[in-house]
Amino acid sequence: MLGHLPQAHADNAEDLITRGRYIADASDCSACHTVKGGRPFAGGMAFKLPTGSIYSSNITPDPAHGIGGWSEAEFSRAVREGTRQNGASLYPAMPFPSYARMSDSDIHALYAYFMKGVQPVAEAPPASDIPWPLSMRWPMSLWRAAFAPSVPSAQKDVTRPFPDPAIARGAYLVEGPGHCGACHSPRGVALQEKALSGSGGPLFLSGGAPIDGFVPTSLRQDQRTGLASWSEDDIVAFLSTGRNRKGEAFGGMTDAISHGTQHLSQEDLHAMARYLLSLDPGHPTATAWHYDPAAAAALQRGDTTAQGAKLYVDHCAACHRTDGRGYAPAFPPLAGNPVVMSDKPDSLVHVVQSGAALPGMAKAPSAFVMPAYGRMLSTQQIADVVTFIRGAWGNNASPVDAATVAGLEKSAPRPVLQDKPAPLN
Repeated sequence: MLGHLPQAHADNAEDLITRGRYIADASDCSACHTVKGGRPFAGGMAFKLPTGSIYSSNITPDPAHGIGGWSEAEFSRAVREGTRQNGASLYPAMPFPSYARMSDSDIHALYAYFMKGVQPVAEAPPASDIPWPLSMRWPMSLWRAAFAPSVPSAQKDVTRPFPDPAIARGAYLVEGPGHCGACHSPRGVALQEKALSGSGGPLFLSGGAPIDGFVPTSLRQDQRTGLASWSEDDIVAFLSTGRNRKGEAFGGMTDAISHGTQHLSQEDLHAMARYLLSLDPGHPTATAWHYDPAAAAALQRGDTTAQGAKLYVDHCAACHRTDGRGYAPAFPPLAGNPVVMSDKPDSLVHVVQSGAALPGMAKAPSAFVMPAYGRMLSTQQIADVVTFIRGAWGNNASPVDAATVAGLEKSAPRPVLQDKPAPLN
């Protein structure tokens, strides 16, 4: 019996590392700590702020440049409380207000993975270039005290009553490791999330501020601009593959799926979907979208007199069809699309300007690229075609003028320049 103990210990260690890898995927660690083309978890991802840029840290077990010299307690404090090994505050680009909800056992497995399952990388990320005195970190301790929950209070909220265990599991993943609210919840004047969980009221996951030019949509049961028309299977397909019959991922959501949710089990994805479907709408009086065939009928009889209609036929209809229904899941519908009907047209404008690339996923290996029309259409033409899309097929969203498009051009993401699909993952 004693002879089998070393092997049993090794098996348990491997199981722990495997579990930690899964939690790292659920927490989307790679998206921020791995630069495209760089070594895994070596850091260096730039986060551009109005005062300068900060860079993600090296979280490999390298003792000099990474976290190889950190104890599990120090690691836990960084992940859940936002403090460095030396006690200095981390910037809240690290979503520790959400990670505070993570269990001790998940933190233990995550620590085991980063210490034993990740290759050390002896590279130092670039130093932050925020000038003094704005670079002082001690004010962040005041921010943490005011806006970041303590670990005990966050974990108490995790145990609040839920209708069934699947929804409870989904809430844990969405509110904690998945930190969905970091993008999809509105923020206050101090850049704090206005609600950190479903218990915080209807602002949680009701839609976020622009990130890299894209506006995160509502993940609540909002009509027109949320997930009211999405089924559980629609949500699971989107989190698994970045596409479904309702739309496709773009911007930062593409990375969140590629690095994170596509690696989760179907059971966990269904739990997340069930939790999102349990959230009441943030705008309960909004009316449901209903398809209006008038624009399609006009285009199909050759009538392109509406503002932007001819531009749509020339540049968009081949993929998205004159009826706006697209060819999902390859080319998403524009009719009834929450991104199209948003109060803020930023995302739609930027996709038209800069294009978008959806890489292949494990369960959907085909990759798709939309060209960047900012290189061939004027500011006025982009405003016209966006206005047509937002007004057609019952979308009935407000028009967009050239001045709005010109203002958004300043924050436009780098254009997608590929003439062919990106390499598959």
